[in-house]
Amino acid sequence: MPAAAETEATTSPQESDNLADKYASIPFDDSRVVKYGEAGAAVLRRIADPIKYVDTEVRTLIEEMGDIMYSAHGVGLAAPQIGRSVRLLVYDAGDGLKALINPEILKMKGEQYEPEEGCLSIPGLRGVVKRAKDITVKALDRDGHPVRFRATEFEARIIQHEIDHLNGILFIDLADPATLHMVAPDSEKAENESLDGSVGPAE
Repeated sequence: MPAAAETEATTSPQESDNLADKYASIPFDDSRVVKYGEAGAAVLRRIADPIKYVDTEVRTLIEEMGDIMYSAHGVGLAAPQIGRSVRLLVYDAGDGLKALINPEILKMKGEQYEPEEGCLSIPGLRGVVKRAKDITVKALDRDGHPVRFRATEFEARIIQHEIDHLNGILFIDLADPATLHMVAPDSEKAENESLDGSVGPAE
């Protein structure tokens, strides 16, 4: 999910500044992300396999995914987006890289429609997706320890988007068709760099 506009309702000014600082110092490169409609894209429509053991290979994959996500100026990335059909996602909602292994949403409540969503695997396309505003998640962390936590607003949106990827679902399947629109590459790049535009994040 590319980072563009996080509003005050979704991140604090400090978190937005943290993301802006990261992207300002990282040259943009989304070449390692699987693109919808291109060779190898079938993995985006598969239900990913659970990870049985959290070992060095998994932790190395987490680091690789973090690097790819930041290089693509994103806020979230699921393993199928780099061609690996396993249940692993990484994200940064403004307070550092987090990894969730075999994540499950246990509870959902409330609704949110903003900001618009996009996807690193469908560059430039944005649209409005209805998401739960408040979720409870369980998963394994990067060390294989069970975690259970509550996520709200922007973080909840990212997690829901990335878990959809693990189930072969793309945001275009859920977006209001009337809201889908392309963002010009130059304006998308400017929004990603400023993190304060009107177009929402992409994962």
